[in-house]
Amino acid sequence: MKMIMPFANGFEEIEALAVVDLLRWAGIQVDMVGIVGSVITGARGVRVMMDKRLNEVRIDDYDGIILPGGSPGYENLGKSRVVMEAIKQLNDRGKLVAAICYSPMLLAKAGVLDNRKATVYPGMENNIPYPREEKVVVDKNIITSQAPGTAINFALTIIKYCLGPEKANKMKKTIVA
Repeated sequence: MKMIMPFANGFEEIEALAVVDLLRWAGIQVDMVGIVGSVITGARGVRVMMDKRLNEVRIDDYDGIILPGGSPGYENLGKSRVVMEAIKQLNDRGKLVAAICYSPMLLAKAGVLDNRKATVYPGMENNIPYPREEKVVVDKNIITSQAPGTAINFALTIIKYCLGPEKANKMKKTIVA
């Protein structure tokens, strides 16, 4: 499995890095891809070196996309035509489309949440079509989660989706979640 996680300045560090760490630990390749450069600064000032730049990747090479939240990170991701097209393209191919915090609003903007259940950061529910209150929601190939505090559950749910419940349970025990 090979996932792309696009990064924009202002991303939420916990939502991005906890998920990358756990997925890589489980054996899922996650490429951290900077949409504007090779070093991206998070919402709290943490600077992260990217694996690649957006102009160096082919979306067809990926089995899914994972969008971290954070503000203004999610807004900066939403300004990228390439990121928005990748969301649509991967969803159309039935590939994993995952988003946390504010980023499920980008899925709504891309039109992939039409007739789909999802969750979003509390208080932002009116920005997605069929909001749910759960911390993590799975609807077919779409996984959404609420906030930094749900990042571990979000990552474990992605692991379960990609590698099965046995691997997810093993990871949960390993990290003492």
